[in-house]
Amino acid sequence: MKRTMLVSMLMLLSAAGAHASLATPIEKVIQMMSDLETKILKEGTDAQKVYDEFAEFCEDRSKNVGFEIKTGKAEVKELEAAIEKEAADSESLSAKIEELASAISVDEADLKAATEIRAKEASAFAAEEKELTEVIGTLERAIGILEKEMSKSGASMAQLKSAGSVAQALSIMVQASSLQAADASKLTALLQQSQQDEDGEMGAPAAATYEGHSDGIIGTLQDLFEKAEAQLEEARKTETKSLQAYQMLASSLKDEIKFQNADMAKAKKDLASSGEKKATAEGDLSVTSKDLAEDIETLSTLHHDCMKGAEDFEAETKSRGEELKALATAKKVVVEATSGAADQTYSLLQVSSSSKLSSGADLANFEAVRLVRDLARKTKSAALAQLATRMAQAMRQAHAGGNRDPFAKIKGLIKDMIEKLLKEGEADATEKAFCDKELAETEAKKADKEATIEKLTTQMDSMTAKSAKLKEAVAELEKELALLAKTQAEMDKVRAEEKAAYDTNSAEMKQGLEGIKMALKVLSDYYSKDAAHGSAEGAGSGIIGMLEVVESDFSKGLAEMVATEESAVSEYEKLTKENEISKATKSQDVKYKVKEAKGLDKDTADAGTDKSSVSEELDAILTYYKGIQDRCIAKPESYSEIVKRREAEIAGLKEALSILSEEAVLIQRTAKRTLRGTKH
Repeated sequence: MKRTMLVSMLMLLSAAGAHASLATPIEKVIQMMSDLETKILKEGTDAQKVYDEFAEFCEDRSKNVGFEIKTGKAEVKELEAAIEKEAADSESLSAKIEELASAISVDEADLKAATEIRAKEASAFAAEEKELTEVIGTLERAIGILEKEMSKSGASMAQLKSAGSVAQALSIMVQASSLQAADASKLTALLQQSQQDEDGEMGAPAAATYEGHSDGIIGTLQDLFEKAEAQLEEARKTETKSLQAYQMLASSLKDEIKFQNADMAKAKKDLASSGEKKATAEGDLSVTSKDLAEDIETLSTLHHDCMKGAEDFEAETKSRGEELKALATAKKVVVEATSGAADQTYSLLQVSSSSKLSSGADLANFEAVRLVRDLARKTKSAALAQLATRMAQAMRQAHAGGNRDPFAKIKGLIKDMIEKLLKEGEADATEKAFCDKELAETEAKKADKEATIEKLTTQMDSMTAKSAKLKEAVAELEKELALLAKTQAEMDKVRAEEKAAYDTNSAEMKQGLEGIKMALKVLSDYYSKDAAHGSAEGAGSGIIGMLEVVESDFSKGLAEMVATEESAVSEYEKLTKENEISKATKSQDVKYKVKEAKGLDKDTADAGTDKSSVSEELDAILTYYKGIQDRCIAKPESYSEIVKRREAEIAGLKEALSILSEEAVLIQRTAKRTLRGTKH
């Protein structure tokens, strides 16, 4: 008995070893299908990882390009605004240069006119000074001669004492060769002029006052000498004042011309700088616009490529699921349809009804049931526990009914369970691919919407702050424009008053100057053509000289009045032009700032609308995301753990199936050898 059991055990072990090394083609096909399924599942996991990285790249790249487009559009607006500003500055500077050129021309003309008037005044003063100097010298000589003669006693002294007037005394002195005729003529004319001046003021002295008194003659000449010196001193003072006034006016005009030339040079430099800035901004605008167009094209291409990648991944996932399904179907067909043919083709012997191998079958069945039961306990699988129960029940039924194939029912149960697990694995793989795809896409959409909301919020805050600053600047500019208008009104009023005063005063000055010129013409014409009045020629020259001094004073006063008026007009026009330029610049600035503020307010409102729309979309995405999380994430067991557990279950079931298959082969071999032994 012991020997029979030992032989049976050895045969069972040898049969099991032989089966392990000589698997049938059907088993190899099934194993290859299982390996291919494992490979496809691994490829799906790897493809999902690659797709996740690709989706992340698409999201990051799209976000970066979107920011670049936003930045490019902002730079384009800034450059366009800079070009408009530089154009306005260039126009303003050109107007300022024209204004300064006009003001410099006026000042140079005023300086030239003042220089010409000064030259005339200097010439008139030189002539007057020369004449007065000669008169004073003549008087000094005459007084010296009279004093010398009066100290003598003789015929000449008697004649001088008998002279009835100064003119007679001078004539006597000429006859006595004490005085030159030219000096006597000058002194006579000077006396006549002095007497006429006195006649006009307080009346002429009596002629008898000087008769017979040499000291009276000397006193008269002494008076004339003092008057001539006083007149010379007054002329010199007038000349000094005129020279100082001219120097002050010339210095003022030269300084103004100097400052205006400096302002013009600066304006020209600023104009060139503004032109360079405008050209630079235009070049930058061209480059930025080109880059912006390229970024927009890149974003469009990127979107197309990413969508195509997502479609390709979805198609591959679908194809992979279909392949798994086809493999499972083929495996099921092979297992179910070829079991009989395989047994007939690849088994060495047919299983007989010998009852001698029933204990070996019972042992194999028991081992298979034990293996499935242990596997159910390790994996905590209710389905495997139920399978072990059904296998034990089938084994008992086969033993009680004397079933010729004790393994068929149990192998069928194991194969059905393997098929079920494979289907579940396929379904889980499809579900995993779906969950990964939906979670990734939903998270990407969620992050994109949240980033968009954050970006819109930042934009709204920035635009609101910028709009507030622009409105403050507009209010300040409007205050400055109001003050500028008030200042211009006051300037207009003052200029009108100055113009009215100038018109009145210049008319009076011109009238006086014309009268002096007419008197000079009358006297000059008279003394030049009437030789009978030669004795009064000296007095006429003195009068004409005084009139010429008056003419010079009137001309100088009129010139100063005209220069002052022209300077005031130039200054008024200069300030008015500056006010106009400032007004135009500030008004244009107000216009641009108001327009920009309105645009910012509109953009802020549009951004608010976009933000509301994006918030609604985000709410919908969050609702869907929660459902996906509940479906795909909120599970007690992860996908990797499920796959690992299922692979362990399938491997255990295959092992149980292998034990049963090896036992069947062993039984067939044992039955054949037993029959041969019986014959022998």
